[in-house]
Amino acid sequence: MKLKLVFAAGAALALGVPTIASAQEAHSIVSIYHVAPGHHVAFLKWMDQQDRISAAAGVPRGQLYVHRDGDSWDYVVVSPETTEAQDAAVEAAGKKMGVNTAKGGIEMRQHITSHTDTYTYGPTSAAAYLASIGER
Repeated sequence: MKLKLVFAAGAALALGVPTIASAQEAHSIVSIYHVAPGHHVAFLKWMDQQDRISAAAGVPRGQLYVHRDGDSWDYVVVSPETTEAQDAAVEAAGKKMGVNTAKGGIEMRQHITSHTDTYTYGPTSAAAYLASIGER
């Protein structure tokens, strides 16, 4: 079921983003969150803080998808995979904003029951990915 979700999230993202020439030109992280009962607003405020830190660091924020119907997840976020330099910029921006980014994972876990992170290539198309692996 999670594979279907990742495929659906990727397909939804691909509809809104131009296709890239090669599947290996962009790396993304697909994060699936199950939020603890009563913690949705706090989780979203935490996510908003992360978006503001990313913006201050010049790093693109993740694209948030909100559960409407179907599987048991609450939120899916598709984010660009960051470089070491971008990670350092995020840490510096957080520090400037009075946020200890090293504690981000601990803070997030206060509001969730589980999550997964899947590293991906894309967005792309089947044709572009086939070409990148020499099958087209």
